[in-house]
Amino acid sequence: MREYDVVVVGAGFAGMYMLHRARGIGLSVRVFEAGDGVGGTWYWNRYPGARCDVESMEYSYQFSDELQQEWEWTERYATQPEILTYANHVADRFDLRRDIQFDTRVLSATYDDSTGRWTIRTDNSSDGSTREPGEVSAQYLIMATGCLSSARIPDFAGLDSFEGETYHTGRWPHEGVDFGGKRVAVIGTGSSGIQSIPIIAEQARRLVVFQRTASYSVPAYNAPLAEEEKRKIKENYAAFRAQNSLMPTAIGSRLPVPEVSALEVDPEERERVYEERWEQGGLPFLGAFIDLLIDKKANDTAAEFVRAKIREIVNDPEVADRLTPTTVIGCKRLCVDTGYFATFNRDNVELVDVSSEPIAEITRHGLRVGNREFEFDCIVFATGFDAMTGALLSIDIRGRDGRTLQAAWAEGPRTYLGLNSVGFPNFFTISGPGSPSVLTNMIVSIEQHVNWITDCIAYLRENGHRRIEATLEAQDAWVDFVNMVADFTLFPSCNSWYLGANVPGKPRVFMPLLGFPTYAAKCDDVAAKGYEGFVLSKT
Repeated sequence: MREYDVVVVGAGFAGMYMLHRARGIGLSVRVFEAGDGVGGTWYWNRYPGARCDVESMEYSYQFSDELQQEWEWTERYATQPEILTYANHVADRFDLRRDIQFDTRVLSATYDDSTGRWTIRTDNSSDGSTREPGEVSAQYLIMATGCLSSARIPDFAGLDSFEGETYHTGRWPHEGVDFGGKRVAVIGTGSSGIQSIPIIAEQARRLVVFQRTASYSVPAYNAPLAEEEKRKIKENYAAFRAQNSLMPTAIGSRLPVPEVSALEVDPEERERVYEERWEQGGLPFLGAFIDLLIDKKANDTAAEFVRAKIREIVNDPEVADRLTPTTVIGCKRLCVDTGYFATFNRDNVELVDVSSEPIAEITRHGLRVGNREFEFDCIVFATGFDAMTGALLSIDIRGRDGRTLQAAWAEGPRTYLGLNSVGFPNFFTISGPGSPSVLTNMIVSIEQHVNWITDCIAYLRENGHRRIEATLEAQDAWVDFVNMVADFTLFPSCNSWYLGANVPGKPRVFMPLLGFPTYAAKCDDVAAKGYEGFVLSKT
């Protein structure tokens, strides 16, 4: 059996940077990746209109100044193809592929307390030469499986009976799909649906969108990046990054920091601020005032502003009413779109509300809602992911005494700092539950986690320690803290994938932590105190 210091699962942005850092301190590393290329989320999500909702000059690595100076982003919000090209450039520039085994899925990982090592079993040989199961051993197991990587299709009756083509936005064919002249159904109006629907509508003969819950969305106002804007940022990229890291979501430092409540200004001023943010576009809309995510009355003012915009854009009042959300704005991830609401003014687009009368079944030629039969050539499932824990729990991970991660997390994920769980020594999760992850610029959170994990392993080696594991007391206190922070906000007020509410039977636990700067400071403090809250062992 081949032995490594570190095994990393996943070759997205987290896995690639983890490989780079681990090699940099002299560790032997093997990365296993289910796909045949790097990129993670951006490898799998190739649906029409797929685009990042964080601005491209911010959604990129900062560990190498040479890299960020040489790379030229072309648009304000980068498309999936451009981000994937960037990921491949990083892999080539830092010679990462030689330590990545592609087309290999990790089936199980078992910790041996007598040796202090993990045995990782894959669906491929350890050198990638056959499709036979393989095994390798590693002292440290690092999960870089991503927060939105476990695609989910609801268990519709008759799902396998449909004779046309079916697609999931999170597992899109690499060769693309031509919807020209076809009758198309899109099920789901979350982020991937909102991005893909306008483009599919332009191609399809007929498009029917099946919506369970209306979503808030703000315009992207995407445009080519001006050379002058890129030059100014690159002239002082380090300071720009540092300022962003002080923001709650690690983005948006170029916009004014709100200092007042939405309820402290008169209606005219409030409207002016919202209009200004709307015209700027993007996620910073929710940063218009300091209390939009903690005070329901303040939130109502932002929600009503967006509802009014929907009614203004959509011509048919009945359709506009169905597209208008009634929930708290921001308790589900705010979407960023290009022409989404206006798409429903097209003659070839229909909206079907399935909130009160759900899809009854998929049929041979389409689907049925109540007594109404629909016929389609293609069905697109924009039904999201088993977020944050799905990819981790799909692997048979067994820690001390053979206890599975699934059993340890049966009532919801429990971690210390989102990095480690009790009973799983030398096991790290990058951007895991209990860390800011999906509520931030993901690449900033990824780099912070990878840097912490690398420094931790270096400390252990320098001081003769062979194992590290969170204490139960530290883990319980951290879970309580994450819940306390969430309960102070409006996030838990609606059914969202942040809570796991989109997966039947999944425990309802708010999984990410709000506030990147305080979290990063806590991680630094833990390390400075000799990894307080962890047990370090030399045996």
